[in-house]
Amino acid sequence: MKIALSQLNYHIGNFEKNNQKIIDSIQKAKDEGAELIVFAELAIGGYPAKDLLRNSAFLQHCYQSIERIAEHCQDIACIIGAPVPNQDGEGKSLYNAAVLIEQGQVKQITKKSLLPDYDVFDEYRYFEPNAQVSCINFKGKTIALTICEDLWDDDGPNSYVGDIMLELAKENPDLIINIAASPFSYTHFESRKNVLQRNVIKASAPLIYVNQIGAQTDIIFDGRSLALNKKAEVILELKAFEEDLQFVELINNDLKSSVEHSPLKTTEISLIHDALILGLRDYFQKSGFKSAVLGLSGGLDSALVAALACEALGHENVLSILMPSVYSTDHSLKDALDLVENTGCQHQIIPIKDIASAFESTLEETFAGRDKDTTEENIQARTRGTLLMAISNKFGNILLNTSNKSEAAVGYGTLYGDMAGSISVIGDVYKTQAYELAKYINRDREIIPINTIVKPPSAELRPDQKDSDSLPDYDLLDAVLFQLIEMEKSKEDVINLGFDETLVNRIYKLLCNAEFKRFQAPPILRVSPKAFGPGRSMPLVAKYSFGG
Repeated sequence: MKIALSQLNYHIGNFEKNNQKIIDSIQKAKDEGAELIVFAELAIGGYPAKDLLRNSAFLQHCYQSIERIAEHCQDIACIIGAPVPNQDGEGKSLYNAAVLIEQGQVKQITKKSLLPDYDVFDEYRYFEPNAQVSCINFKGKTIALTICEDLWDDDGPNSYVGDIMLELAKENPDLIINIAASPFSYTHFESRKNVLQRNVIKASAPLIYVNQIGAQTDIIFDGRSLALNKKAEVILELKAFEEDLQFVELINNDLKSSVEHSPLKTTEISLIHDALILGLRDYFQKSGFKSAVLGLSGGLDSALVAALACEALGHENVLSILMPSVYSTDHSLKDALDLVENTGCQHQIIPIKDIASAFESTLEETFAGRDKDTTEENIQARTRGTLLMAISNKFGNILLNTSNKSEAAVGYGTLYGDMAGSISVIGDVYKTQAYELAKYINRDREIIPINTIVKPPSAELRPDQKDSDSLPDYDLLDAVLFQLIEMEKSKEDVINLGFDETLVNRIYKLLCNAEFKRFQAPPILRVSPKAFGPGRSMPLVAKYSFGG
């Protein structure tokens, strides 16, 4: 039996475009002699559709899409993810399901049992968990059809009662098929592969895994769909961050591929780079936007975002605004102009000295008797934010936020100033990673000026300012933050790892106190196991005294 793995980029709610992609893929698979084609989880409607799943018109479009796709399933069957109604009269109104379509009709429906509600997932909000599991039959083969999390029941923190695959293994399946919407993080592929391999061993059956690609605002899907033989060896891996259609054959109850498997040679930084490019491009294309604007300071972060934007959107669609202040150095301006030349993006120079001075003059009487402090520094940042938003409003350029994860973590940013933007491009990239990412961008030629990379980072909001005046060394800061955020360790746990107690307490306090700022920040492109945003939900007014 020849089986097609179809890895597509879906646009939530864009039924016409999604349906056509699916139908085209079915036709291509049919032309290649495939008997079955497999699509991703909730390919119908898109994932995550969130509260659109409560919208009756949206759901009706989902059901109509299934009917339309079924018309093209003649002489080829299709397994595709879709929301289906719960007819039981109890529980949630929908199931997250895998639908088998054959000879123009829905023949079998498999419902998802394990519904994740951790990190970015919130499936219990919409779906009823399936209570009874069983295999499906197709052309005389017993198939353990599962949906994403159904295979993750024994993996770390997402521990569930029962074991779906052990139950399905009792029916001696000939094949496991798992349809998924598994988001990208730079650590996730290996853990994902390990989970799949464990399930192959459990059931003594080969496995097909189909993921989607594309970005849905902050969540990015990397694809990398897989086929594993009965020995739990990867025999086929689809492209990363690209649509793809590949084939395997089920012969003598094992999977074989005519394409020799060659593992993708990737590094953490290259994956982060490719994810950010896809995330930025999809955010614009799926939102109907074309052009971007950002503030270009001559520092690393804004240079990084400008370079990524030029690659994702085309340099002709990126406008960089240089806004030197009285504290801006000549070399910063030169570094910014060098990047403009290296990328070919558009640019304008708008000095803010007089504007910031006007604010200070206006507030002079109100602030009488008080020394200058961060207030005046923030006026400069908010002046820049106001100018950038004015340009965004006037010309329709979408403002890109340029803050990194280290800054966002400790609140080293100005609300309504440098925290402004529609999408945060590197808000899930630590400062130490930003340096590595800059070097990766420069792998073939100098795009980000070398001086931008090697000079000490500075906000340039006061004379001779350096980030190190306010923050610990970034290597140390990021190491502690990683333990507190990604690893979700307490202060005591981090201190027990050997970090200085005073330092950890300081960083922890900064992290907690900045929660209200992050709550008002733009969506962040997620590339790590634990990004700020929906994947890390913290109260704003709690007393953060836990962990010592």
